[in-house]
Amino acid sequence: MNWQLITAANLVVAGAYLAIATIIFRGLRGGDQLWTNRLGTATAFIFLTCGVHHGTHAVHMLLPSFGIEDAQALALRDAWHWPSVVWDIFAAGVGVYYLSLRKSYASVLRGAQMFEDMRARERHAVEINDNIVQGLTVAKYALEVGRDDQSRQAVEETLRKSQQLISELLGDEGEIAPGHLRRDRPAVVKPTAEASPP
Repeated sequence: MNWQLITAANLVVAGAYLAIATIIFRGLRGGDQLWTNRLGTATAFIFLTCGVHHGTHAVHMLLPSFGIEDAQALALRDAWHWPSVVWDIFAAGVGVYYLSLRKSYASVLRGAQMFEDMRARERHAVEINDNIVQGLTVAKYALEVGRDDQSRQAVEETLRKSQQLISELLGDEGEIAPGHLRRDRPAVVKPTAEASPP
């Protein structure tokens, strides 16, 4: 009975892992990152090779059932034991669970959102510095020298740029419902020494 369970588990693992590899490859290809996102591509190949590996085990053990005499296939059937059965059933469950998560979250199917790219993070950090930090610095100095209009204008421009940057980071997620971007902790604005009560 062991080989039947092992074969079934390996077929499930192969199906789930090959489906996951396909989803990852499509996501990378859709984001034009198939050759630039090496981590994503390598992960897709890991799922692909594991799926093929488990699939060949299952097919090999099924050969005698189709009248194909294969001594190695019969030996492979006899080689499995209960720890291997349990482990392959567990692997099948993990594969199906992982696949179900991928279907639930559309954002993980697109390019760098699937596997964070360090270059993208660095680019976003530079954009935040250029568009937000520098804008707030201009507003601060304008306020300190009494140029209230220039300070207000710098704050409004920085707010506009920060909203645009956040929209670009979110991508085409579409509609953001209330509560989707909720923080774990409330934002705390520390009073400056000048604004502190005496």
